[in-house]
Amino acid sequence: MRNILITVMMVVVVIVMFNTIISKDTTGTKDQILTQGASANTSIGALKP
Repeated sequence: MRNILITVMMVVVVIVMFNTIISKDTTGTKDQILTQGASANTSIGALKP
């Protein structure tokens, strides 16, 4: 029973960490990657051969 409780609590901690670090609205990792990717696409598109 104790092992199941520890496992469930660890899963909850991982979910909370994912939500606060990765998927946060404007300061999360996902949004930063999208912003920098868009900036890189703009820079690449502005290059002239």
